[in-house]
Amino acid sequence: MNIYIGNMSFDTTEEQLRQAFEAYGDVSTVNIIGDRDTGKPRGFAFVEMGSRDEAVAAINGLNGQELNGRELNVNEAKPRNEGGNR
Repeated sequence: MNIYIGNMSFDTTEEQLRQAFEAYGDVSTVNIIGDRDTGKPRGFAFVEMGSRDEAVAAINGLNGQELNGRELNVNEAKPRNEGGNR
């Protein structure tokens, strides 16, 4: 299951996210989203967990918790619409 993490500090690293989520189960991937022009973090990321139960536990355990001075918004990632409206 893919999890969206918002309101992240720009200083948060993939390793810090991995450690936070591994407390709830197996972490498959961690992907901090960066600006395509500058490469700087945009303040959100996606984490994929090994099972739905682990992901739900991580969402319930980490949503609203502070990491690097910011209160995280953690919820199930919504499927991305193809094509966009740009």
